[in-house]
Amino acid sequence: MSLSTQSYVLVLYYSKHGATAAMAKHIALGVEMSGIKALVRTVPEISSTCEAIADTVPSSGALYCTQQELAGCAGLVLGSPTHFGNMAGAMKHFLDGSSSSWMSGALIGKPASVFSSSSSLHGGQESTLLSMMLPLFHHGMLLAGLPYSATELLQTKGGGTPYGVTHVAGRDSDRELDQHEMALCKIQGKRIGQLAQQLML
Repeated sequence: MSLSTQSYVLVLYYSKHGATAAMAKHIALGVEMSGIKALVRTVPEISSTCEAIADTVPSSGALYCTQQELAGCAGLVLGSPTHFGNMAGAMKHFLDGSSSSWMSGALIGKPASVFSSSSSLHGGQESTLLSMMLPLFHHGMLLAGLPYSATELLQTKGGGTPYGVTHVAGRDSDRELDQHEMALCKIQGKRIGQLAQQLML
């Protein structure tokens, strides 16, 4: 079955030091636990010199997302590190280029959620999640957070909010995901996978 005819949840992220990429992998596992394909994609760096600097294919990690892959998804899980309480510029640049999906209504009625990583516990995680939600609301997507039935939300010391799963990477961005964060990633991915399938019926 080709990608164009196979239903999938797009796990789309930008990662600078690897923490958001690690979260995306666990979210994708959760998506596939629900019985639908997870398509993991990233976005290229942007340049302040206003010239194309990224290779067509990344040297490692997930492939770059196309606007067609965004438009064709059955659900979306969007992730970015926290940059001063906001999503990274590279992710905003990609979303700023999604006007064709907005004009066609390609994402209307599809489920979506968001996730983030920051260096400190109070580094603006929740405002970053909210910043990623705004363009998704404009696309007409149905935003789903993390319900407190995910008891790890009450146990986590590192990250996790009802707005979406989060991770605290530490000052040197070297703190790995803990068991609660990994579990919350899978729960969030599975939830979007289930919602995507229900909404396709």
